[in-house]
Amino acid sequence: MAHPGQLITAAMGRRPAAGQDGCMDGADPHIHVDRRVSQYDARVRDLLAGTFGLVGDLPETVTTGCGLRVPYAMTSARPESVTCPACREHGHDQHLRLAEQIERLGAMPGAVVTGAEAGRAAEHHRDLARRFAGGG
Repeated sequence: MAHPGQLITAAMGRRPAAGQDGCMDGADPHIHVDRRVSQYDARVRDLLAGTFGLVGDLPETVTTGCGLRVPYAMTSARPESVTCPACREHGHDQHLRLAEQIERLGAMPGAVVTGAEAGRAAEHHRDLARRFAGGG
């Protein structure tokens, strides 16, 4: 049976807040994907640390591809680790979109990357999309 908070938020067209869906108390067994799948936080952190010696704190919670807020530790960028079906679909869609954008940008006159480099980057994101679509 649904939690009363879930019924109210569903009736209002909103997603449950943390704690109303059981995610924050450990009842949600799924591994999710951050809704910003194309922003490689680890790579950005490494770049900042290497350049400036400074690193910001990771967020405690993030909004996921399925719309829930969960602890950052319950997310993964690796398609094989993501078990939430809605997050897998979100990851698939986002990586396909990013691949298309990269190819378009690589084909523009004056682009800072070659067409071949853009093609390799786009293929990497298509591979991630295929892996997200392939199941848990």
